[in-house]
Amino acid sequence: MIPGAVTMIPVFILLRMLGWVDTYKALILPGIFTAYGTFMLRQFFLTLPKDLEDAAMIDGCSYLGIFWRIILPLSKPALATLTTFTFMGTWMNFMWPLIVVNSQELFTLPVGLAYFQSLHTTDWTLLMAGSLMMLFPILLVFIFCQRFFVEGIKLTGIKG
Repeated sequence: MIPGAVTMIPVFILLRMLGWVDTYKALILPGIFTAYGTFMLRQFFLTLPKDLEDAAMIDGCSYLGIFWRIILPLSKPALATLTTFTFMGTWMNFMWPLIVVNSQELFTLPVGLAYFQSLHTTDWTLLMAGSLMMLFPILLVFIFCQRFFVEGIKLTGIKG
């Protein structure tokens, strides 16, 4: 696995060539596609029984139908886990938004909270309120995806 610090400069150069620097695309898209997500979903898909695909193929289902009707519904726990981890990683990211965003309108919360601190004074009440506000979306995503975690744990205990 390649650390994010190594790929940061080539990804920035690519985004600059596409004209995406200082846009929402530069903030969102590089964080969605990660090697961790690819590896995690690959490992999950390898655990799915091949018999399900074979049975669907015998019933006349196409490859897209197999994916849409069988594999995707079974992968909800893995997708919920990946969604939670990816959201937490990108939501709390400080370095990448600091590099690709120049205008204050596009600053993310970690970058904005850094501006509450100055060389001589720090408004601690605003800093703590902002930190608490930063925590709420992560809690909401976790609460929403928690039922999929439990479902995934239940499915791992079933032996065929």
